[in-house]
Amino acid sequence: MLNTIVVIALVLCSPGAFDSRAGEPVQDRSTKVAPKVRFDDDQHRVGEWMPPLKLVGLDGRPVLSSDYAKSEAGVRRPLIIVARESSCPLCKRYGPELARLETEFGDRVAFVFLNVSEVDRASDYQQDQTTFGFRGLYAVDPVRDHASRLGISSTTEVLLIDGSGTLRYRGAVDDRYGIGYAKDRAENLYLRDALAAVLTGGIVPVLATTAPGCEIDAGSARIAPMKSPTYHNRISRIVQSKCVHCHRKGAVGPFPLETYAQVKGRRTMVHDVVEDRRMPPWFAAEGSGPWENDWSLTRRERADLMAWVDNGTPEGDSADGVAPIEYPSAWMIGTPDLVVELPDAYSVPAEGVVEYVYKYVQTPNEEDRWIDSMEIRPTAPGVVHHVLVFLEEPQRDGEDRRAFRRRFRGGLRGYFAGMVPGQGWTIYPEDKGKKLPAKAWLKFQIHYTPNGVATKDKTRIAFKFRDAPPTHEMTTSSVAATRFRIPPGDGNHRVDASLRLRQARTLYSFAPHMHVRGKAFRYELELPTGERKLLVDVPRYDFNWQLRYRLRDPLEIPAGSIIHASAWFDNSDSNPANPNPKATVRFGEQTWDEMMIGYFEWH
Repeated sequence: MLNTIVVIALVLCSPGAFDSRAGEPVQDRSTKVAPKVRFDDDQHRVGEWMPPLKLVGLDGRPVLSSDYAKSEAGVRRPLIIVARESSCPLCKRYGPELARLETEFGDRVAFVFLNVSEVDRASDYQQDQTTFGFRGLYAVDPVRDHASRLGISSTTEVLLIDGSGTLRYRGAVDDRYGIGYAKDRAENLYLRDALAAVLTGGIVPVLATTAPGCEIDAGSARIAPMKSPTYHNRISRIVQSKCVHCHRKGAVGPFPLETYAQVKGRRTMVHDVVEDRRMPPWFAAEGSGPWENDWSLTRRERADLMAWVDNGTPEGDSADGVAPIEYPSAWMIGTPDLVVELPDAYSVPAEGVVEYVYKYVQTPNEEDRWIDSMEIRPTAPGVVHHVLVFLEEPQRDGEDRRAFRRRFRGGLRGYFAGMVPGQGWTIYPEDKGKKLPAKAWLKFQIHYTPNGVATKDKTRIAFKFRDAPPTHEMTTSSVAATRFRIPPGDGNHRVDASLRLRQARTLYSFAPHMHVRGKAFRYELELPTGERKLLVDVPRYDFNWQLRYRLRDPLEIPAGSIIHASAWFDNSDSNPANPNPKATVRFGEQTWDEMMIGYFEWH
């Protein structure tokens, strides 16, 4: 059954290139403004339930948006809300594209064209509708009451609401037009891509963008907070966006959280792990970042979840429930061009501790290939703690172990890809990619954790390639220490390392790596001027989650800068994961040894 989607589009005029007070050209960096991806969840509210709006059409009759969105068969379709103002240049420019979208999707999607102008009159409404041939409901909001309820602050903004009433996307139609520019074609089809995902039950690739255009005064311009959250109108959406990816049937989570009964049955645990921030797993402290892949709950999400449990876990009306997401049964990156797997399945015992498993596999590609995206996927995810993949050839004939280890330094060189529960794939931006050398050797380092049932695993890595080399080659390096000794019983032992960068670089992500005695990790940047800047602070490092922290805005740093890394270890008997508090611990590859490696990705 198709979901119903409602799209509301808001279009306002583009500010002129002149300062109206001075009459002189404005010469500043804001003369050309394109859409930017938004991450401020508390503001854009994507993923939340949107109460129906009482709209007034040109005939003066009121209608509820939820009723308007219903198909002839009574199924509520997705809704697109588009804001309009008849004299706005950007509204006019986007008119033809909106009309094409309505023609293309009109049988599956309901369109509302919401005029938010304070100066337009009845003749202006009619002319705007007639000029572009809009067939959907043309509604008026002269006092901007709806704009305020929807949190709209710019007239080029569109909202996509799925058939369950969930806001799935908000922002620009695409990036063809903006302030101070117009292109022959769009490079990013934000609304079309979001529509395609919603109509197929998939995951929307970009949740929210800014919408360059005229700012509007819509009062508070904030969606009203929910006073009494229920499972169906609020909690189901939080759980779907932050938990279900792992906690669903067949995924890595130890139990599913896909239904009201399942979440209610875990209510005490949910409250506890949310309150102490153990779940969702995200350990970067506030003050570093911001991060593109931040899994953490917003303040509102955390408060609403705990309030829901404290209020007795009310179920609410199932009609307000979130639409299900259809997760791909195969690869998250789509159909791969190449899949490389372990030569044989590994037998994981039901009990005990399994030392790190190392397997070498040579790729079949006869020439260098540029990676667009890649994904690591075990066949038995329930027993795989993490997987690291290195570009590293096996020990050569006649080469002793010491010489072999010296070439690759125990994982300090050649880091290529990694997988932890919920983070097994990487998709590079269009102008960036990683190189897979011809006939490359891949070394899989796999950490298995027996779960009480003997099983077999045959971990794989999949690649999608680009036809041409990207502008920038992505590389992973590390700042690390290997000569350290952690004394027996020391509960707060610090190890430091640093790396001077001889060339300018752009930093993209960080991945600290320690073992079970790891306690905290921090990256800092020292500029050539001597100024220091915090890059990543992980005050509660957890070996169970080998997370990679991807910067929302890549950081350009000059040549001569120094990356400092500091790690803290707990080798005391108060650390329940410590295998031997009486041991002096040194660098090594097994879990009972320790590592101090700060991986970072750059071009």
